[in-house]
Amino acid sequence: MKEKISLAMARRIALGAQGFTDPRPSGTPDRRHLARVLSRTGLLQIDSVSAVVRAHYMPLYSRLGPYPLSLLDSAAVNRKRTVFEYWAHEASFLPVETYPLLRWRMQRAEQGDEMYLGLAKWGRERTGLIKDIYDQVAERGPIAASGIEGHKGNGGWWGWSEAKHAFEWLFWAGRITTAYRRGFERYYDLPERVLPQAVLDLPVPAAEDAHRELLRISARAHGIATAGDLRDYFRLSPADMKGRLEELVETGELLPVRVEGWDKPAYLHRDARLPRKIEARALLAPFDPVVFERSRTERLFDFRYRIEIYTPAEKRQYGYYVLPFLLGDRIVGRIDLKADRPAGVLRVHAAYTEPGAPPETVAQLFEELKQMQGWLGLERIEVTPAGDLGPALADIAAS
Repeated sequence: MKEKISLAMARRIALGAQGFTDPRPSGTPDRRHLARVLSRTGLLQIDSVSAVVRAHYMPLYSRLGPYPLSLLDSAAVNRKRTVFEYWAHEASFLPVETYPLLRWRMQRAEQGDEMYLGLAKWGRERTGLIKDIYDQVAERGPIAASGIEGHKGNGGWWGWSEAKHAFEWLFWAGRITTAYRRGFERYYDLPERVLPQAVLDLPVPAAEDAHRELLRISARAHGIATAGDLRDYFRLSPADMKGRLEELVETGELLPVRVEGWDKPAYLHRDARLPRKIEARALLAPFDPVVFERSRTERLFDFRYRIEIYTPAEKRQYGYYVLPFLLGDRIVGRIDLKADRPAGVLRVHAAYTEPGAPPETVAQLFEELKQMQGWLGLERIEVTPAGDLGPALADIAAS
């Protein structure tokens, strides 16, 4: 019989797997702490929206507390880098040791698979331009797509959009990679000039072996998960999953279990922590691994979460850029937040509680906001008394 696990325990297992039982540093976090977080999460999803801070910086903050943003920036430059960029869940920072495990995806992309269909079709039609851009990277790199001069044709200046297509195709195919970023713009170079030699010298596993290892990373990062959760973490296809999960069960690395309230079988990683208590307090980015798979978020936390950036303002339910608030082992609220850097203000546009939120939610949320204000170097917090939690939060901010 499969062991049955309570939903509360499943939440604690999931949060423990994501590093929320690890003690926060007593001093300034350093590369060891970055490595520890990445050993839990396996990736940091990259996103360009900077309403508060770009999403890839937030998971480190949620787990480590205030840290210098340069910690992640410096880990992603020069040949001593510890992370690289590629497509995982989405565009992500990954430990450099993961590079060989994604070579199968790069090889498929070069053949027109494992990339956006429109980009694959474009690539089949523009092989000459792709070669030209690759040659320019090889000769001039690192360069940005904006550094390629436009070519004037019958349709006008097309250099940027066409060049950008070529850069993205080459990035998917692993022919080029990110050397560094300025602002959010990528500067591309050849992998052999960017990645540590020790990583380039690692053997490239067969695709099925890479899929199995990616599932292992996913299972450790989840702690407990359905097959769909495990597949989604690195966006593996059902065909790539076929047989791999069963192999990990057979070797005892994954233990089939039932989770209270879940209608699908679940798998517990054999090394998963079984915490008796989680004492977390964190604002989570919309693309934090705890919440980026929305159906899992609902199953674990009974928390329905959607990003409303692209929803017209009048149709938004909660706000433009809403962060879930984790307290203990529950998501107890959500807050529409913006870092107004020119004014030096952390603006709370609205704040909401979830059913069953404890009485200390508002005080704990304000403490978290004060910590974030300091981390972002802002001068003050301003709260609009919108949402059911907004008035009480505004009162605390004004006192």
